[in-house]
Amino acid sequence: MIIDTHVHIGKMLVFDMPPEDVLYSMDKYGIDFSLISNVECAENSHNGNPIPQNLQKSQNTVLKKTLEFARANSDKIGVMPWLKIRQERPDEKFIRMLADNRDIIYGLKLHPFHSMTAPDDESLESIYRLAAEYSLPVVSHTGGCPEADSLRLYNAAKKHPEVNFVMVHMDLGTDNSQAIELLGKLPNLYGDTTWVPVESTLKAIQKWGSEKILFGSDNPIDGKDTYLHNPKGDRSLYQQYFNEFKTMVSKADYDNIMYKNAEKLFGIKI
Repeated sequence: MIIDTHVHIGKMLVFDMPPEDVLYSMDKYGIDFSLISNVECAENSHNGNPIPQNLQKSQNTVLKKTLEFARANSDKIGVMPWLKIRQERPDEKFIRMLADNRDIIYGLKLHPFHSMTAPDDESLESIYRLAAEYSLPVVSHTGGCPEADSLRLYNAAKKHPEVNFVMVHMDLGTDNSQAIELLGKLPNLYGDTTWVPVESTLKAIQKWGSEKILFGSDNPIDGKDTYLHNPKGDRSLYQQYFNEFKTMVSKADYDNIMYKNAEKLFGIKI
């Protein structure tokens, strides 16, 4: 079994990830369940510049669209609402949608890089209270700018031991060493495999055990065959996780990372 905890839909910036591509790739590459967030809540470009307001959609509009897709495919799709942490906070309508759809909402997604707002910023306290109230893990991009440094998420996790936090990418574009060290410092802090080399995941397992890492991919960021190859045709990193990784760890460790940790952390029942 495979649960992918980091999947997207939506069209924003250079991203165009139709829901159909998610369903196609899941079927073709044997993914049993995907947790999706919608990139249409991005607030800043890759250069850190605010996206013009006329190109943005409200947090509530994006959540409604995402819920409709998941509700139609609830046996294989769960929702991780992407929060616009620079401009918005969950309002009464958002909270009502969350409560009414708690059965298909599994966590809250932060993107400090595309919001230019750090997860340890005091302004996010209401989000963490909401996460605690509804027993939702907080999943956050790490890497690429000071606001998205894994240490900033560690600070939030340390302040809120009642909430579980996931360091997506474990500091994208680095050797992952800082994020790996942080994994062992808090019981409520986890990492994922999204664009993380297998070698780094092996180091994390050796140091802290396989219970601290979840499988994630960013599917379908490189198209509907993201699990197979990148746009240039080079073999995808995730082929290593599906194949060679199996021979590098025990079956128990493999199962933990590919689905059991996700089942436990997010309460997924397939």
